[in-house]
Amino acid sequence: MQTIKEHIKNTSQLSYPVIIGQAGVIMMGVVDNLLVGGLGASNLAAASVANSLFILIFIVGIGICAGVTPLVAISVGAQQKQNCPSIFTNGHIVNIIVSIILMLVTYFAADFFSLLNQPPQVVKLAAPYTKILSLSMIPVLIFQTNKQFIEGLSIMRPGMIITLTANIINGLVGWILIYGKFGMPALGLIGAGIATFSSRMFMALTISIYIFSSSKLKELNLSLRIKHINYSIIRKILALGIPSATQYFFEVGAFSFAAIMVGWLGTDQLAAHQIALNLASISFMCTLGISTAGSIRVSNGVGKRDITETRRAGFTAILLGESLMACFAVIFILFRNNLPAFYIQDPAVISIASSLLIIAALFQIFDGTQAVGIGVLRGLTDVKWPTLITFIAYWIIGLPVGYILAFHYNLGVQGVWIGIMSGLVTSAVLLTLRFNHKSKMSVRF
Repeated sequence: MQTIKEHIKNTSQLSYPVIIGQAGVIMMGVVDNLLVGGLGASNLAAASVANSLFILIFIVGIGICAGVTPLVAISVGAQQKQNCPSIFTNGHIVNIIVSIILMLVTYFAADFFSLLNQPPQVVKLAAPYTKILSLSMIPVLIFQTNKQFIEGLSIMRPGMIITLTANIINGLVGWILIYGKFGMPALGLIGAGIATFSSRMFMALTISIYIFSSSKLKELNLSLRIKHINYSIIRKILALGIPSATQYFFEVGAFSFAAIMVGWLGTDQLAAHQIALNLASISFMCTLGISTAGSIRVSNGVGKRDITETRRAGFTAILLGESLMACFAVIFILFRNNLPAFYIQDPAVISIASSLLIIAALFQIFDGTQAVGIGVLRGLTDVKWPTLITFIAYWIIGLPVGYILAFHYNLGVQGVWIGIMSGLVTSAVLLTLRFNHKSKMSVRF
């Protein structure tokens, strides 16, 4: 029986590589924006529109991939590693098929940007860029599938190292191709798309090489032979993955719609919203590392059929998530006037963003709780109720409250953010209650 101190130590050790890897994902977007920003406002707007569409579709694939980790971690906890090769093979079959479908959806959706009422020049630039990005859907989801698999085995560092290295490749290749360095033609936004595709191919190839050459994994005798198709495993992956994908879609879709509402209020409000949301997303990404670690450790407890260990692992992860977010809350309050100045020098925008960071500070602990709550419930293979909770929290409570406060009580963008906070509070409370109830039961999958 592990002590609480041991749980904290083990969860932290699993968390930090994922947190650093998530920081790498954020930095990839920052570097892209810095490079493309040199081409002018139209190119930057086109990149923003294209990446928004890609992410909205990509998160569906991320959700499906998420079904792999708990199955592996439960097998490890149950000392049944002989199940891992089948999970590996069938996880790839599912996710490669999903990646092809999502690639085609993204590719052809690029032809409909004109329906979004965007400037013609933005549409002209965004469409070909999006089509190049769509081709990266397959390698990035292959990487994600492999990463989710080895994380189920509590092997976290390779994903971190590969993601950080891919950042360097993306930045270097992007700089060369966008601006035509070393005798290469200046391809502009197309060059940025090629750089992103190249870095994601690197990620897929590198993690595949690691898996098939690692001495730690040789005993599993992993392969991708079609003869190892197991429809029972495929059903389990989809039973976990589809609700997880729906959760992500509900959450990202809600924040996208919140941005649309803020856009109705004016340009300064939208700029301030984007700044505050970007800062809040940094803290959220860090909490996702703890969510992943909590999910793995809870799944290990489920595999051992140890209810006490399962509950300790889950509540320890929730406590760590809350503690981390409390630190971010203090930072947001103390530096609310300084942080927005890194993005823009407009006093009006900084003033609005500063007020939003106070609201963000108030909901940080709830954001951490709900982020980790979803992870630990996924560790219990409980995904249907969290999906319903996510929908209710954001679409039934959060967005309507935000709309009413913003437009009927004239609270403006602050009203929208209070609505977001109400959704996060609802989600945090309900997910915690759900874990407390579900983890008391003998969980089988």
